[in-house]
Amino acid sequence: MDQQDFTATILVKQSPATAFRAIKNFRAWWSEDIEGKTDKLNKEFFYHYKDVHLCKMKLIEIEPNKKLIYQVLDNQFNFVSDKNEWINTKLIFEVSEENERTKIKFTHKGLVPEYECYEVCEDAWSNYIKKSLFDLIVSGKGHPNPKNKEGFNAEIVEKWKLK
Repeated sequence: MDQQDFTATILVKQSPATAFRAIKNFRAWWSEDIEGKTDKLNKEFFYHYKDVHLCKMKLIEIEPNKKLIYQVLDNQFNFVSDKNEWINTKLIFEVSEENERTKIKFTHKGLVPEYECYEVCEDAWSNYIKKSLFDLIVSGKGHPNPKNKEGFNAEIVEKWKLK
């Protein structure tokens, strides 16, 4: 059986350049709790949602207004037994023109139904891509996770600190 990576596709009236800028701005559609640059080639950034999900990524490929590929360097969910889920997977954003619209195809390469996190991740990515990113591109306002007002465990932050 072929590997079935998670994918989600949206179509917008805005230009590929507008969509591309929005995708790179992870804080505006995924989470306000991101440390580091999400739009610079070979730079790491750290995403976290409380202590539920911690993730370190970097942008490994950029083709202006067409393609972005991010690699997951490290990841941890507090609700799965296999702590290696997501590690070395890739977030791929492909931007193209289709019937006078801009098509954004998101693929989380390596996120497959066999993963314990798949259902939760499928639901989350669907919301982030089809609602938050879509709205950011169309209206200029996404729906990212807000900053965690309770703070974050300093020990965990130190362990996940960016190099």
